[in-house]
Amino acid sequence: MDPNPFTEVDRDLLKRCLNRSPGSWNDFVDRFLSLIYHVIGYTAHLRSIRIRPEDVEDIAAEILLKIVAHDFRLLREFRGESSLATYLTVVSRRVCIQELVRRQKSRDASARGDDRAILGEPDDAPAAQKGLERLEEVERLLNHLSGKEREIVRLYYLEGRTYEEISTEVDVPVNTIGAVLSRARKKLREMAKATGEIPAVRSRGRSKTAPAAAAPKPPTDKPG
Repeated sequence: MDPNPFTEVDRDLLKRCLNRSPGSWNDFVDRFLSLIYHVIGYTAHLRSIRIRPEDVEDIAAEILLKIVAHDFRLLREFRGESSLATYLTVVSRRVCIQELVRRQKSRDASARGDDRAILGEPDDAPAAQKGLERLEEVERLLNHLSGKEREIVRLYYLEGRTYEEISTEVDVPVNTIGAVLSRARKKLREMAKATGEIPAVRSRGRSKTAPAAAAPKPPTDKPG
């Protein structure tokens, strides 16, 4: 259980954002932008990647774009089973890892003299680079796992680690990780079937990088 519950203040802010109340998006950015910056810095530190201030601004803008995308889909999927800050931390970490990996690939391609855009993602890309089960579905699954199985699922889905990184972290053979994740996905499907829900497994391509220091505006069309 999250020791920091979904507070009334955040509940009201979330409701205002989803209703597109005047000033709500600015209030949201003011409240959570420092958290997003912290997540970016810490995630880069964990992966031993040095990033410039302008990179932090770009990645923060990309995270905000993901939050407002598809009529605030990420916020609408939040079920209040954790604090809003915890949920946004996981969202921010996953987008940040995706951007860090994409930027590293772009730099490597440039160093090789290959200026072609990276259009796809390899099949063995970390989970944070792909559209996957909703974050809270994964967190609910973690409550039913234990030991190394739980740690493998957490590292793959919530931190976007590669098989090789997980193998080193958890001290298990790299060729067993796929089987562990396959069993975990089966458990998730069984849990969803028992509750009448369907796990949302999606694929998504790379989106455009937002201009530095530009917090995106929320959608302007009224929901239908």
